Amino acid sequence: MAVTLKVSQNMTDFFIKKLPYDLTSNAGLALVGQYLKRLEISSRVDRKFPVGIGGIVNSDILKSYLGLLVQGKNDFDAVEEFRGDDFFTRALDVGTVPSSSTLRQRMDTHSASWFELAGEFKLALLWAKYATAPVDFGALPCGYMAVDWDTFVMNNSGTQKEAVGRTYQGVDGFTPSATYLGSLGYCLELALRPGVQHSALETELNLERVLPMAAKLTPLPLLFRADSGLCSLKIMREVCIQAHALSREVAFIIKWNPRKAPVQAIAGERVAHTNTMWCHQREGKRMCLWTQELNLECVGTQANPARRVLRLIERTIDKHGHALLLPDYELEGWTTTLPQKFTMQDIIDLYKDHATHEQFHSEFKTDMDLERLPSGKFDTNFLVCALAAVAMNILRLIGQNALIGKDAPLRHAAKRRRMKTVMQEIMFKAGRMIKHAGRWVLGLGANDSAHIVFERLYKPCPSGWLPIKLLGESICRCRAFRTLVPPRWQPTQEPS
Repeated sequence: MAVTLKVSQNMTDFFIKKLPYDLTSNAGLALVGQYLKRLEISSRVDRKFPVGIGGIVNSDILKSYLGLLVQGKNDFDAVEEFRGDDFFTRALDVGTVPSSSTLRQRMDTHSASWFELAGEFKLALLWAKYATAPVDFGALPCGYMAVDWDTFVMNNSGTQKEAVGRTYQGVDGFTPSATYLGSLGYCLELALRPGVQHSALETELNLERVLPMAAKLTPLPLLFRADSGLCSLKIMREVCIQAHALSREVAFIIKWNPRKAPVQAIAGERVAHTNTMWCHQREGKRMCLWTQELNLECVGTQANPARRVLRLIERTIDKHGHALLLPDYELEGWTTTLPQKFTMQDIIDLYKDHATHEQFHSEFKTDMDLERLPSGKFDTNFLVCALAAVAMNILRLIGQNALIGKDAPLRHAAKRRRMKTVMQEIMFKAGRMIKHAGRWVLGLGANDSAHIVFERLYKPCPSGWLPIKLLGESICRCRAFRTLVPPRWQPTQEPS
């Protein structure tokens, strides 16, 4: 039987032609370059880690790799496609784009020495004011600033990388710890850990870094939140030690780990107690709450002692409507040092909000493609994760400043945008670099809906970046001075 195919007359057949001028598909790197300029990578790195005559300076290594990370690329070989890209070098102020082998070798050589640099970059980036306003980290409605800590799994199965081990999810990989400030997903630290390391092991060292950083970035009281993996007296004491050292209010909510708690005995006591107030959530399911005062040495204060909120759920009918022969009991608890003005339900609701950080883990692993790490050496992969936190904060700042306001090219309202959305709407924009009257112009398409936010974000130019007039099309303006040394970053209060 013959089949007749009907060809649409509306589809145009194009001729493929190579143009005599360069285009870029990563115009968003121009905005990334503005944020990198605030970090003063050249002055921070090149003086401390000099190279021989004719060698590629180490600041170019870091800028090039950050330029890859903000595009969702972590493999060292990905740098090869930008070696002849004039826009890449000018947007990020890179003198020479390294080869993949040079990039790998330098990262391996200086990985341990550059750990602290990544922390300095994050603090400088989040401390700065943008459009005369400090960064909005997203405070909780109760007036506290959340500091969320958790671990997640990076699946690196089938590899022989250093420190890869069996994780709690049953796959071979790493279990990095991530700390986020506020509800909008700004990352204070992404610290790589061996796959077999328990979440509570050496976590007090992470707290010694992230809590002082959080205290510098916000004047609000801090609320540290973590799951039952950190249900440890040692961790609780460390939070209180840091609060005392910082002279700041640092409360915590940590999920209780019942371990070998006699659930049936506790349930029997609550059921037999005549003063127990039960809340019937549905037929065959009821719940009760109560508070247990704790006497933990060096935890809490006299005004705000440690206490534990406990919740017991009794089910006599399961969710499918089947009656159970014996009641099923579920016991949960949350240890906290929040003031007594917070009710038991307030404590539970505040911990529920802690689950938002799982979305931030997802952005690292999927949007930024940071799951299978590029190196076989643990220290190098540790540095990759530390720089990925810097890249994530840059993308977060771009997303919050460009994709939230009324001039945002997106249509629906939101409190924050995912990394994938920022990359699609801002980073992966087509543009043409033009030299006119001795100035470099980044031209965007006439129908590009993002040109308004590009222009707005370039208006508060740091010194050395001069705006130019529009040249008949929607453009993002910049002038790159290759030999200019910008003034050293000076915060209102110098962070340590």
